[in-house]
Amino acid sequence: MTDLTSSIKHLGSALAQQTLLDGQLTRPVAGHRPIRILPWLQVVKIGGRAIMDRGRDAILPVVEELRRMLPEHRLLILTGAGVRARHLYSVGLDLGLPSGSLAPLAAREAGQNGHILAAMLAPEGVSYVEHHTVANQLAIHLSAARAVVSSAFPPYHHHEFPHSRIPMHRADTGAFLIADALGAAGLTIVEDVDGVYTADPNGPDGAKAELIREARFSDFAKHEGTLPFDRALLDVMGTARHIERVQIVNGLVPGRITSALRGEHVGTIVHTGTGANAA
Repeated sequence: MTDLTSSIKHLGSALAQQTLLDGQLTRPVAGHRPIRILPWLQVVKIGGRAIMDRGRDAILPVVEELRRMLPEHRLLILTGAGVRARHLYSVGLDLGLPSGSLAPLAAREAGQNGHILAAMLAPEGVSYVEHHTVANQLAIHLSAARAVVSSAFPPYHHHEFPHSRIPMHRADTGAFLIADALGAAGLTIVEDVDGVYTADPNGPDGAKAELIREARFSDFAKHEGTLPFDRALLDVMGTARHIERVQIVNGLVPGRITSALRGEHVGTIVHTGTGANAA
């Protein structure tokens, strides 16, 4: 029998018997900003409760505004979940389901909202795609059409962090993670308020509430009032690699989405923790 031992080739590697969780090992490359995969992409997250749950009076103007923006931008439109997800959480908690079981169920409602938007933009060639397509084939879809629609929920699903009874990583966080991973040009979060206020504008002290036009993510982490986005979003902003700022705008006001995509300051701008903002 021929001895093949001497013909076996070994590749020397610093990763042999190591782990990428070892900071000492990854430090030489961790300081470099990754390559932007889709630097020309604008990501727009449409609120489920804020916009989709309001029906045609809110949805149709937003769809028309997005349609008008297609010649100017290539868009990844992400949709959040609304009141049906809240009902689902209530039933699931009564049944004792863990957050990892609630997350994929809520994500399904976000996807249903996405199918609605995609159907109304279908004459422009826009379609709904699942997360695995966003991860692997988004570029080819955007070469065929100016926009693609998907769910804003992050694909943690059954691997959702078990830190709370309700999934902590929801649509706002998912939209940011997707935008940052793709190296997108920007992220606009479309809600039903003008931005972040010093107090709840719909609460007892609403008359005294003032709009916070601009601040760092760390400042909002100390904010004691309500926020028009998931608080977990602030955590992932701290480790952003590409997205330097996020703007929250009021989708119920015509023209706000258009202005935000053109780089105008029309809502609340939250600066992230990228290298450009760290100083």
